[in-house]
Amino acid sequence: MINNYKLIYKKQHYGLVGKHSAVKVCHWTKSELTGKASCYKNTFYGINSSQCIQMTPALNSCTENCEFCWRFQGFDSMHIGDEDDPEFILEESIKAHLKLISGFKGNPNVSSEAWEKAMHPKHMAISLTGEPTLYTRLGELIAAATKMGISTFLVTNGTLPMVLEKLDPLPTQLYVTVAGPTKEIFNRVLNPAIGNAWENFNKTLELLPSLDTRKVIRHTLVKDVNMPYYDEYEKLDRKADPDFIESKGYVHVGQSIDRLTADNMPSHEMVLEFSNEMARRLGYTPYADRRESRVAMIAKDPSKARIDFDSVLKKAMEKIS
Repeated sequence: MINNYKLIYKKQHYGLVGKHSAVKVCHWTKSELTGKASCYKNTFYGINSSQCIQMTPALNSCTENCEFCWRFQGFDSMHIGDEDDPEFILEESIKAHLKLISGFKGNPNVSSEAWEKAMHPKHMAISLTGEPTLYTRLGELIAAATKMGISTFLVTNGTLPMVLEKLDPLPTQLYVTVAGPTKEIFNRVLNPAIGNAWENFNKTLELLPSLDTRKVIRHTLVKDVNMPYYDEYEKLDRKADPDFIESKGYVHVGQSIDRLTADNMPSHEMVLEFSNEMARRLGYTPYADRRESRVAMIAKDPSKARIDFDSVLKKAMEKIS
């Protein structure tokens, strides 16, 4: 990878892949691997954290520079010039992930069963950093993962609705970050690099009900900045009509400490209060929460939260073929 930030990424334990992609082992992957707690996505949706790859095909490219983002924001542009093939990105991402966790094999807290499972990834979170919809072959990347029996969880900021409208196949689960309840707050907190970002974002919300996949709205809540604004969030959520809504409190770590303060972290009780109020207003059901992650999830239909990934992927493969 040729860029100005290679040493920074290496220092932060990123596994660099090709010219514009990367993986990074999540805290919860390590935790579950060593017999401890798994990610809240296991609680909500049934994901095995030790079998999850956290990656991005747009390491240096994004359409926003969010104040609350704790990742290193080395965004050079909103265009990925010389794109790698999706099959190459997938294969090398798996290799890089397995290399990063290879040291756990000799850990006495890692059972042989846990190690064997971790060697066969089943989930891929396309969410590490950057805006993945800037990678023009994203659909091919999702298709390649699906053919390998790997579910895909795509996280987008929603500023490129034209990509989502044509994306084929769609990911197993699609997340859209909704952290700007008004245009003024949206522009101030998310710092979009394109002039029509707010309008595009709303087009994405209007598009969501027509997309045939599992959809999640993610509210990243920053105390005294973008919460509660119940009326405004209710309007946006009704437009999107998602299957699930996650409300997650901002955490004062990483690069965000240069832009926000520890006082901007809402307590878990504040996150729960927000989530429960949105459930009441929208007619959703409070499903689960995780205090250590300051996150709560409400569901339109709680019975559909945890899924059988093998059957879902089988159906997805049939559509592709």
